[in-house]
Amino acid sequence: MASRSKIIVLASLTVLCLLAACKVEYRFNGASIDYTKTKTIQIDNFPIRSAYVWPPMQSIFQTKLTDIYAHQTKLRQVKKNGDLQLAGEIVGFDQFNKSISSDGYSSQVQLKLTVNVRFVNNANHDEDFERQFSATADYEASQQLTAVQEELVNQMSKDITEQIFNATVANW
Repeated sequence: MASRSKIIVLASLTVLCLLAACKVEYRFNGASIDYTKTKTIQIDNFPIRSAYVWPPMQSIFQTKLTDIYAHQTKLRQVKKNGDLQLAGEIVGFDQFNKSISSDGYSSQVQLKLTVNVRFVNNANHDEDFERQFSATADYEASQQLTAVQEELVNQMSKDITEQIFNATVANW
């Protein structure tokens, strides 16, 4: 009986040692960054280049973009020569009639925000790209755009920055 309990103890210790030697890493934000090669990110200002301009839109978008990388990665943000580089401009801020009521007037309006992004990965230039990301939000035509604009721009900026994050560091 003593030899059997010694075998159980030795087997348990062996399993514990093996488990301790293993490294399991979970990333709940979806980022898959090799921090041995990629340590910094450079996020340039994204100026507004759309026909319709609402000035606070640029700072709302810029803040959300820098925040998502600050909160969901260990990348250090730098002003120049980043391992990852993001640049671009807000190229569209448009509204469209989405639905018409029975009296022939617009009942719902769709607001669309479009951002052009240039991404450079200095550790792997195969991942470089330039493309546009868009998001939409709807509001009732009975409301003035000025009354809902800030909330909708925040919502669309959040959506677009998540798209950019996924395209650049999540490798989805």
